[in-house]
Amino acid sequence: MDSSKKYDNVSPEVSSGFLSKLLFCWILPFFKIGLKRNLEVKDLFNTTRADLSEQLGNILERNWDNELKRAKEDKKRPSLMRALSKTFIRHYAVYGVIIFIESIILKLIHPLVLAELIKYFEPNTIYTNLHGWLFAAGVVFISFLNILIMHQAGLGCYRIGMRCRIASCSIIYRKLLRLNKTSLSQTAAGQVINLMSNDVQRFEMVAIFLHYIWIMPIQAVVAGIIMYKGVGYAAVIGILSIALQAIPLQGYLSRLQGKYRSQIATRTDHRVKLMSEITAGIQVIKMYAWEKPFEKVVQLARKLEIDVITKKSYILGFMTALMVFTERTSLYLMVVIYALTGNSLTSDLVFSNAQFFNTIQLYMAIFFPLAIATYSEAKVSIKRIEDFLLLAENPRHYVISEVSVEKGCIKISKGKASWIPNPIIDTLTNINLEIKPGTLCAVVGSVGAGKSSLLQLLLKELPLSSGKLDIAGNVSYASQEPWLFVSSVKNNILFGQPFTKTKYKEIVKVCALETDFQQFPYGDKTLVGERGVSLSGGQRARINLARAVYRDADIYLFDDPLSAVDTHVGKHLFEECIVKYLENKTRLLVTHQLQFLKKADQIIIINNGQITKVGTYEELAENELAHLERESSTEETNENPKERKRLMSITSEASTVEDEEHEEPQETQELMEKGSIPTSTYWQYFRAGANVLALFVLAFLIIIAQMFCNWSDLWLRYWTTEEEVLCAKQYNSKNDSSIYTTTEFYMNETETEISTNAFPINDTVYEEGSCDFGNFPRKNYILIYSVLILLTVVLTIVRSLAFYKVCMNSSKSLHNNMFGNILEATMRFFDTNPSGRILNRFSKDIGAVDEILPRCMLDSIQIFMVMFGILIMVFIVSPIMILPTIVLAALFVGIRYVYMSTAQDLKRLEGITRAPVFSHVSASLSGLTTIRSSGAQYIITKEFDALQDQHTASFVMMIVASETFGFYLDLISVLFVGIVTFQFFAYDESSVVGGDVGLVLSQSLILTGMLQHGMRQTTEVANNMTSVERVLQYTKLDKEGPFESVKKPHRDWPEKGAIIFKNLFLQYAPSEPPVLKNLNVEILPGDKVGIVGRTGAGKSSLISAIFRLAPIEGSITIDEVDTKEIGLNDLRSNISIIPQEPVLFSTTVRNNLDPFDKCNDDTLWKALENVELKDNIDKLEQEVNEGGSNFSAGQRQLMCLARAIIRNNKIIIMDEATANVDQQTDALIQKTIRKNFLSCTVLTIAHRLNTIMDSDKVLVMDAGQAVEFGHPHELLQDSNGIFHGMLKQTGRSMEQELKNIAREAYESKQISTKPNEQIIAATTNATEEDKKDDNLHNND
Repeated sequence: MDSSKKYDNVSPEVSSGFLSKLLFCWILPFFKIGLKRNLEVKDLFNTTRADLSEQLGNILERNWDNELKRAKEDKKRPSLMRALSKTFIRHYAVYGVIIFIESIILKLIHPLVLAELIKYFEPNTIYTNLHGWLFAAGVVFISFLNILIMHQAGLGCYRIGMRCRIASCSIIYRKLLRLNKTSLSQTAAGQVINLMSNDVQRFEMVAIFLHYIWIMPIQAVVAGIIMYKGVGYAAVIGILSIALQAIPLQGYLSRLQGKYRSQIATRTDHRVKLMSEITAGIQVIKMYAWEKPFEKVVQLARKLEIDVITKKSYILGFMTALMVFTERTSLYLMVVIYALTGNSLTSDLVFSNAQFFNTIQLYMAIFFPLAIATYSEAKVSIKRIEDFLLLAENPRHYVISEVSVEKGCIKISKGKASWIPNPIIDTLTNINLEIKPGTLCAVVGSVGAGKSSLLQLLLKELPLSSGKLDIAGNVSYASQEPWLFVSSVKNNILFGQPFTKTKYKEIVKVCALETDFQQFPYGDKTLVGERGVSLSGGQRARINLARAVYRDADIYLFDDPLSAVDTHVGKHLFEECIVKYLENKTRLLVTHQLQFLKKADQIIIINNGQITKVGTYEELAENELAHLERESSTEETNENPKERKRLMSITSEASTVEDEEHEEPQETQELMEKGSIPTSTYWQYFRAGANVLALFVLAFLIIIAQMFCNWSDLWLRYWTTEEEVLCAKQYNSKNDSSIYTTTEFYMNETETEISTNAFPINDTVYEEGSCDFGNFPRKNYILIYSVLILLTVVLTIVRSLAFYKVCMNSSKSLHNNMFGNILEATMRFFDTNPSGRILNRFSKDIGAVDEILPRCMLDSIQIFMVMFGILIMVFIVSPIMILPTIVLAALFVGIRYVYMSTAQDLKRLEGITRAPVFSHVSASLSGLTTIRSSGAQYIITKEFDALQDQHTASFVMMIVASETFGFYLDLISVLFVGIVTFQFFAYDESSVVGGDVGLVLSQSLILTGMLQHGMRQTTEVANNMTSVERVLQYTKLDKEGPFESVKKPHRDWPEKGAIIFKNLFLQYAPSEPPVLKNLNVEILPGDKVGIVGRTGAGKSSLISAIFRLAPIEGSITIDEVDTKEIGLNDLRSNISIIPQEPVLFSTTVRNNLDPFDKCNDDTLWKALENVELKDNIDKLEQEVNEGGSNFSAGQRQLMCLARAIIRNNKIIIMDEATANVDQQTDALIQKTIRKNFLSCTVLTIAHRLNTIMDSDKVLVMDAGQAVEFGHPHELLQDSNGIFHGMLKQTGRSMEQELKNIAREAYESKQISTKPNEQIIAATTNATEEDKKDDNLHNND
């Protein structure tokens, strides 16, 4: 948790002037950098003060706290929406007023000014030359004002939405740090990440559109009044048709969308939670060969999610189709009703009203439903965030007795505590305890007795339901399961505390970390991977302990920190660190290693949540400690001086650790593509959704739907032209009439497209009802027009739904491919990629592929189809338009190229800076108790805010770059319109026809407006295609394999369990030195082999080699079958492992034991009974919390043992499996192993030498090599041997006891083998006698 990597580049926005901000000039130099090279995180500007996470979080938190107080007084549910409103309403209201001015004044004046300009060019105009110039300037100036307001207000609203997101994430994270254990059991990391990635994203979308909810009705009324003056009630019916489609229909669909959004969020939570657990427990899944059941579970979760997303997508598809035909159907109704009431149709009448329908449709049928839809989705998200913010917190205060107590004193009177409210049985009952300052107090008891719960009570993590608790002074805590975060080893130890060189060195020494620092590639600057994956279990435990000790406190709570380390290291930690270094401090040590109890001032024995006895070692030794199988060690009177000297020499060598400047290590950077998105990515995306034939049919549907759109427009133009010609003949009109109708023909081609730039051209030249339509086949025209409109509606809907169907298939396929590849990826991939990075792909990227990309893509296709329809008609009618269009297109393509070179890098950087935020949340959640006990909430909240700010830096640049791109495209469009407008003044006025002016200007406005929007949509598609690209990256990972055997081993393999390691080398990466070096060991069938060695000797790597979790050279043969020759499923499913870190998944007990459903209930209950868990489990369908948090560490370990019993394999591997259990449970495990695995080959990696002293063989490892191998008794005969040295470090009495165990085991083995040898000898003699008899018989 180190934000030092943040680069310092002050944003030019801060110092730029008003004009620079208004015209987006301040960002232009940034595009120049993006054009020259690929952008990196260091190129990003600092987050501006208004966007800072800490500041926004503080304001929102203050308003939320006020809201909580108000709700408590009114006895109502607090509203996050009200808190958000109070935080952001003032700035947001200003943008509302600006958008109102644009929508009501500029949007409705613009076509009127344009109409007056056209009138200026008509014959017999009343306007002077000055009027003409003013009207032309007005058209261009209003266009410029429109784009200026639109882009500034759009960016402003988006930024306020972004601030809502940042502030919400900040208070979600702060709340996370305050949750009590009950709330935490209901909260998965995946759920919090989903809240912070998908839910809060709705705030950005709703902020853009929310103002249109109140602006739309006002605009509709104003536009309706203007239209009514022209065509009467026909206009009202047209507006009502839009209103009916937009408000009730789209309103219902929006509500449905909100409902589906809620379901999607819940199902996405579940899927991301599953992914979070799978990435955390992937090593166990691989070693158990459980990929298939987990694949099925995730596929089912994904199917449930995608089914609802598909329904929501079909609604979106229908609403997208509505956008295309709403304006056409309303215009159709107006035209048909106007015609059927006996009025004559003229082009200016039809298409001037078409302009108003376009404007009304834009606001009523597009912006308004989007506002309602985004508001509905935002409400769902707010409700989900509210639910999270209202979860129960840790009680901040306890009943404190009035007697003032000395620092370091602990007193509990009649304490009762439980993890859940109103329990049947309390977790801790009738706790009465007093610990004086400076006491070393040991807490002992069997698995699940309540030892860790007692510490949690003292940490105030476990709520006290009754009684009194006094804790005087600061508390420091070392957790049972080491918690490390992604940073250097040094930062993990300091954890925000100031660095003091001498103190730091002393703690490194007493925590036995000096040798490790020498082995680390960068000393204490070596980067720790997520969850400490790059370190061994012992190293993690010692760093975790060092952090607790480095913190100055009055009371130190240690939850079994000695279990994960070797015996001699444990002794060093206990004596040097806990006893000597913390001599005058109050220390509570939970331990299962009873040899340390003699030096404890006070011993607490806890059983079934009650303190059964408190006393000194002497008081309790006879009875109470006896049943815990006492294994005390007598203090050595004369330690081996040689050993002491070796420790001193290590110290002197390590003294240079801090003085030397190590080269800074580089964190594994996230894989990032460079350059533009290749066409192959688009092709892969579509091919994932449909075959080539289906894609061809879809393309045909898109084209034919657009053709019917254009044909309906052409037919309306033809009909109005025919009526105009008829009326013109009746009025004996001359050539100007034909020119007029031709001009109107041009106008019609564009006016009925989705455009907000059409306008009334002329006043109607014929009086209503003055033409005689006696022989005119009006009914045929209406019928054909009706059929074309109907086909347009049907085909547009079918096209949209078919497109979404293909996209949903792509989403399904891409997710399943990515997940399949993740499951088959090498362990190296998981070791070098934090879970946040992987979860980012499964949450944010899949979210974009599911919901954002299809919408953007369909919009782009729709806009470009409309544009091509217009262009084709325009080029046919007016070839002169080709040249300006080519110039315009070239300019647009040039700007798009400049923008895209920057935008795609920014989109990728946004993804890369987002991943650490999620990793930080996951890490914080797993280390919450440590964080709170260290009082480090402020530090890690600052770190979270720093990570959010880094993400904001990339996000702001991304949205500002997008808005700048749109603004400059629009600016070129306005310049182009200006040139086209003013060029008419260069001609002789008598040669310019008003219709020509209208045609050219309308074409220019529509094409440029459309092209700009289309261009922006294509960039949005390209930006979101980076998510597809990121997903596809994870479908091309290095895989393990093969998983299935070409030639399967026989069904009962392995029958014996013989293992031979021959010339074995193992290296985790090609660039790194081998971890196992030339290992040659033969393990006989049924042998019980103990594997020992100092931390980092290669013990766990041996397991990686057996399970082929890393590349190996040489061979491992099991029952004469080379493990390289068979598939991983066959190999791994036939070896059982009880792992170092017991992993349980949040499913039922049954699925945790037997995910393949191979065994019946009796078998499962029998296994649980064997490991003495039967009484702790009510039923096999009992739910297990995430990470198995409703079981103690020892119980989780026993559950893993039960798995091994159920699998019933010939080879069992125990990786420090008894580290987290007491001596009694350890003995139980050993007994269970001997009983259930009597004929099996058992490999045991152990820190406690007592667990392996009766083994058949012991393998001593050092620096990746087998240095000693033989029976423990035989190895002990070599007084200079490593194994003998390890035994001496346990203390004199323990050494003697262990030697006796080894000797007895050796002798009993010799005795058991002698009868066998006698039987073999007797059999051999009998055979020889028989042979002699046969020979004599033959001779006879």
